[in-house]
Amino acid sequence: MDAARLTRSWNLVAAHGDQVPLYFYSTLFLSHPEIRQMFPTNMAGQRDRLVTALGHIVSQVDQTDRLAGFLRDLGADHRKFAVRAEHYPAVGEALLATVRHFLADQWTDDLARDWATAYGLVARVMTEAAQAAGEVSPPWWVAEIVAHDRRGFDVAVLTLRPQYLLPFTAGQSIGVSHPAVRSWRYYSPANAPRADGTIEVHVRAAPGGAVSSRLVYGCAAGDQVHLAAPVGDRLTLRPAGSADLLLLAAGTGWAPVKALVEQVAGEGSGRRVALYVGARSRSEFYDVDAIDKLASACPWLTVSYVVGVDLARPGEFVHPVDRALADGDWRSRQVYVCGSDAAVSHAVAALTRAGYHAGQVHHEGSGAQWYGSAWRTAVRAGTAPDGSGGVR
Repeated sequence: MDAARLTRSWNLVAAHGDQVPLYFYSTLFLSHPEIRQMFPTNMAGQRDRLVTALGHIVSQVDQTDRLAGFLRDLGADHRKFAVRAEHYPAVGEALLATVRHFLADQWTDDLARDWATAYGLVARVMTEAAQAAGEVSPPWWVAEIVAHDRRGFDVAVLTLRPQYLLPFTAGQSIGVSHPAVRSWRYYSPANAPRADGTIEVHVRAAPGGAVSSRLVYGCAAGDQVHLAAPVGDRLTLRPAGSADLLLLAAGTGWAPVKALVEQVAGEGSGRRVALYVGARSRSEFYDVDAIDKLASACPWLTVSYVVGVDLARPGEFVHPVDRALADGDWRSRQVYVCGSDAAVSHAVAALTRAGYHAGQVHHEGSGAQWYGSAWRTAVRAGTAPDGSGGVR
């Protein structure tokens, strides 16, 4: 298998843009119509994921260890879509047909063998990973919504009770789906693990978001949702060791930060924590009671609210990182940044300019909230993220 030849051929194919996933899925669904029901009605996000995943797999095909980890995550994660071993040959046929179509007269017997070998490796690793994951966890958990609290027009706080324990670590994310929507979105629980197993999720309805809109506007206490296995470790406290912390949260990015504060409180480690919570306006601080309660109970925690829009300064927008850097030098602390892609990008750039090194600044990759463990692995490995959104 010639990795360089594979990469060159994929670059030629990918240059055709949206036509590539359109041809792939058309081929797949025409030849295997029974597979169509496994996918969401709106395929826009799915098409984005396909192109990103294929590009990553091909570009890393000669880096066996890195690719294997990516594929294991991908295989285990795809169980929630009811993907089984017998589906892989159909996907492989559609993939090779797509590459052959767009390469046209540049398609050769050698390339056919390369692509068949590469996909065979992909299918084998993913299938084995799915089988191994099936021995220790279900493809998804069924959970009851025990509380649904609207905190504004487009924000809701949900308390979920899985039918049986879903283990996770503060800072990880779990997939959430509604039975009526064949789509998943990843949310970070807003609590450290609890004795009763309940999970708090903060949801902002995204424009056109099938999952988030359903969770905010179309659910009530007593309804059921599906949960996928926890993923991600970049926002957990493990990388920070026992260092003091600077926590920067914007919007519903407060959710994983809240879980981290709860974990520190439970550990009784005595580390100092400075928390900056930002919102566009005062009315958008949707969880003030919980924040103030934590501040009152934890003498090692200092809290600063940052209002983004200042009427006295029209045209300016203040981020939590701006206020934090103006308040002091935090370079002895580990920094956690949570919020929208734009807020995180701004914070990371500002911290870097201020002399904070990459190893002390912790955040998820752009677009990670739309995807599962495979996407997070890809971002960690350096694949360019897709900021277009995806299935929400």
